[in-house]
Amino acid sequence: MTGIIDDLLTGLPSGNLLDIRIGAFWTAVVVETGGQRSCGLAATLRGFAEHHYGGGPAVADAGRLLDRTPTELAQLARSTSLMEASIGFAAINALLSPQPQPWVDLNAEEVIARHGAGKKVALVGHFPFVPRLREIAGTLWVLELDPREDDLPATAAAEVIPQADIVAITGTTLLNHTFDSLMALRKPDALTLVLGPSTPPSPRLFNHGVHLISTALVEDIDSVLRAVCQGANFRQIRRQGVRLVTLPHPDHPGL
Repeated sequence: MTGIIDDLLTGLPSGNLLDIRIGAFWTAVVVETGGQRSCGLAATLRGFAEHHYGGGPAVADAGRLLDRTPTELAQLARSTSLMEASIGFAAINALLSPQPQPWVDLNAEEVIARHGAGKKVALVGHFPFVPRLREIAGTLWVLELDPREDDLPATAAAEVIPQADIVAITGTTLLNHTFDSLMALRKPDALTLVLGPSTPPSPRLFNHGVHLISTALVEDIDSVLRAVCQGANFRQIRRQGVRLVTLPHPDHPGL
């Protein structure tokens, strides 16, 4: 099977690259396709060791990225530099956002709560709704690279994920290139959700075992760009004009 990044990069529409903003927490890319502006978001990931210990630059062509086409910028999704991968996925998300899909106005918390009540849920990534989800799920495992409270370290994935009835994976695993290996750990009948603003709004994720896609669509581009540049977290960005949506697999029985 083709890797998820190769699949997402296949057949991206052409367009014009208008803007790139790299904020403290979020990266935004703005493109124009078919006369329409669209904005894609991705979490800003960074390798601190490179910056602090004299390694190579986090973004090799910083200052010249706007010379590229959107599809060329999207190729950075393959990069081993976390910040370049963030830019690449923001470009992918910008190019995909204008394409019509039967989105449902439902956020990831509602989706997981609806399907995970009383069941074993593995959540890759710590989200603000974790305390509420613990009251609903039969068992909730939260896997994190930087564990807090009752989280488990990411290294526990091989033990936990095969036990889960519901597997919810943050879209940032696409950026750090761990998505494919995590998906391989699921039991065959596990319901799988990819969530978070970094998640591409693309049905191509269904080709890789995903049943539900929960992401964010930028509706007020200028307000979101200002917030990104001023260090906004996602709660703040959401108030600036972002729509939380979910796309179900066409063969899924429904939300």
